[in-house]
Amino acid sequence: QVQLVESGGGLVQAGGSLRLSCANSRSSFNVYVHHMAWFRQAPGKEREFVSAISWSGGRIDYADSVKGRFTISRDNAKMTVYLQMDSLKPEDTAVYYCSPVPRVGLGDYWGQGTQVTVSS
Repeated sequence: QVQLVESGGGLVQAGGSLRLSCANSRSSFNVYVHHMAWFRQAPGKEREFVSAISWSGGRIDYADSVKGRFTISRDNAKMTVYLQMDSLKPEDTAVYYCSPVPRVGLGDYWGQGTQVTVSS
């Protein structure tokens, strides 16, 4: 069963950087065999895709809104997925979540997320 814990969020000024981490807190779920993705949800908006990385790290995708500013990576030995966010903008303000993809068998489950707030 998956139980993912996101961390690394905070308050930062526009143009600043943050590095988010996503770790699995249950050994029964092997992060390294799954493609993983980051999503975000801003107040009053739908959750949206941010970035994804294949299990091997060989394929990476980004939403157009974050291309060139965000970098996704993973360390399978540590079963952790990262999101390096640079040149942050106020519109990046949201709660960020990680998830295996596709979300087979997860239903409505999401972790607690990590809040990112970018001030102008």
